[in-house]
Amino acid sequence: MTETNKVIIFDASTIISLSMNGLLPELRKLKEIFKGKFIIPEEVKKEIIYNAIKIKRFELEALRAKQLIEQGILELPESLGINKKEISRRTFEFSELANEMFITNRKEIKIIQAGEAACLGLSKILDEKGIENLIAVDERTTRMLVEKPQNLKSLLERKMHMKVLFKKDNSKEFRGFKIIRSAELIYVAYKNKIIGMKDKGRLLDALLYAIKFKGCAISTSEIEEIKRLA
Repeated sequence: MTETNKVIIFDASTIISLSMNGLLPELRKLKEIFKGKFIIPEEVKKEIIYNAIKIKRFELEALRAKQLIEQGILELPESLGINKKEISRRTFEFSELANEMFITNRKEIKIIQAGEAACLGLSKILDEKGIENLIAVDERTTRMLVEKPQNLKSLLERKMHMKVLFKKDNSKEFRGFKIIRSAELIYVAYKNKIIGMKDKGRLLDALLYAIKFKGCAISTSEIEEIKRLA
């Protein structure tokens, strides 16, 4: 096990967004300057490789993700000495907490998948070990669950076109997680001049909108705010 004091935990959504935009080389360069570990739980590995490789549309992305693991860019939690059983237990806990919160027509709404729950569980384990960590997730529902749970009910109603009710308010269990998106990762890459293009005037705008249109839940106003920071 290699000692580390900081980790980025990647959900499938962020890896997919970067891959579909041809930005995995930038992810490799980010790893070089990060001085920490990029970790994916086994559940995320299953989603981006074993499941995706069976679908012709996503076969190439699956092979690219597999290569990232083979090259040591993405690592599994075992590299931190974390037991698989402990992650499985935490994954189950967070899946239950999230997926019993909302109900419609007397049926519970499944709002997160195993990969997202595993990222949350792993983050909690790292917190307990005193290891600084972020979760990279582009999917809106998980981010809202952590950052704005009070707005998640309205989002679900818009998506499902039906009335959604609170069944059990477990929102306090999702406080304290630190979330980033592929958009913020690309902004860091841009600021560190590791994007392999030269058109400084429009490059950041093009990158952020490309990410937006291929998976990252980011609004136009948020994009403009990031551009102002640059």
